Amino acid sequence: MASVNRIRTIVEGVIATAITALMIYFGNGLEPWWPLMWLAPLPVLVFALRSGGAAAAFAAFSAMLLGYLNMWSYFTHTIGMPVSLWFCIFALAAAMFAVGVLLFRVLVLRGAVWSGVMALPAMLVAVEYLRNLLTPHGSAGSLAYSQLRFLPFLQLASITGPWGMTFVLLLFSSSLAAAWHLRAVSAKRAVQVAAVGVGTVALVLAFGAVRLALPAGATARVGLMVSDAKQHGGGTVVDPFAPTDKLFAEYASASQALVQKGAQAIVIPEKIAVTIEGRSAASDAILQALADKSETTVVAGVVYVDGEKKYNEARVYQPQGAMERYDKEHMLPPFESPLTPGTTLVTLPRKGQLWGVAICKDMDFADPARSYGREGAGLMLVPAWDFTVDRSWHGHIAVMRGVEDGFSIARSAKKGYLTVSDWRGRIVAERPSGEGEFSTLLVDVPAEHHRTVYQAMGDWFAWVAIALLVIALLRLAQTRRRVL
Repeated sequence: MASVNRIRTIVEGVIATAITALMIYFGNGLEPWWPLMWLAPLPVLVFALRSGGAAAAFAAFSAMLLGYLNMWSYFTHTIGMPVSLWFCIFALAAAMFAVGVLLFRVLVLRGAVWSGVMALPAMLVAVEYLRNLLTPHGSAGSLAYSQLRFLPFLQLASITGPWGMTFVLLLFSSSLAAAWHLRAVSAKRAVQVAAVGVGTVALVLAFGAVRLALPAGATARVGLMVSDAKQHGGGTVVDPFAPTDKLFAEYASASQALVQKGAQAIVIPEKIAVTIEGRSAASDAILQALADKSETTVVAGVVYVDGEKKYNEARVYQPQGAMERYDKEHMLPPFESPLTPGTTLVTLPRKGQLWGVAICKDMDFADPARSYGREGAGLMLVPAWDFTVDRSWHGHIAVMRGVEDGFSIARSAKKGYLTVSDWRGRIVAERPSGEGEFSTLLVDVPAEHHRTVYQAMGDWFAWVAIALLVIALLRLAQTRRRVL
């Protein structure tokens, strides 16, 4: 009989691990199908309450690590990460998930059901928040980004940032798993636990529906343009000997169609050319002339060399005004490690509006986005550069910054998308960068700033999750070893 039970546990564990792994694989990563992540942890959590601790830990660890294979090719081939480093990073993430599942299991089985239900969401939010503070990749990798296309749920980011989204996402599965386990002990309590998870989601979606129904506000007409052709600065490496004057002239010529249709701003991608201190007057004059003649603000990404220092820079050419420079704050290691980070915002006052400028990876972080939100920016102009395969995943991370801080985003990326999103996370328009010699997009986008709770209070919910995790650990120490 013992051997039969052991075989049954093994079979149940394999099935639970496989189902959870498949749902994570397809529900998260570069092209997530967002509904899957709502139920992805559920099979492993149900199994954890029916098995021993070692089996539960192994199933949880294996499911998460297998699910993360959806990022294998991207990190090891596209980014060039060593296999050993990939394994260390994702095995650690899988281990944190396993610890959260074990904490959930022990607390629920000892009768501390509410602490158990909160344990896994609190654990993973704490891990995501610490990773955001300690690594050079910010909030990228948060489970919240799997939900960018679920617009009613995405509105929660305006209150809690990504942390509340991850918490509610996991709370749903935790509450259902605990309720399923409790059904045989107390049907009433099972219903109460399930109601917490389902009710929380319902409240969040109701808030999201109301926010999505709010008026969009006054608009600005924005043009985006990009070329993936190497001769137009779209190659994989910025050529320090490329004729910057010629590149700028080609972009200025290709911009005419956008100008003629009334573009108030034109965004050209990150690092299309190299400009050198004391030798950039001729190239700057080309785009400045375009701005002056058309009354259009032009933002172009370059590598700016000033003596021993190099900057990833957005040069901002304003109509009848002085050229301004925004230096990228967050660099992508190891590719941009030699570059000097910037520290200063660039804001552009317009009639009843305020625009801001950032570059690519800056939008993986809460700041400078939150700082622009506090300044009252209603539209961000963002030159960028993606790696083709990550153009949806990385290109759309910026969308959440707009929801968090109440602004629209016009992002022009070579090897990516031309993307315009509004302050509610709606993709207003989008086009791949490789369509034609120059891909262009012209969009009327809401440009009024909208205040948010997250903009005012920052990462408050991450600290709530950490506090809930501490409470769960205290309950673990207090509860006796009794099984429901």
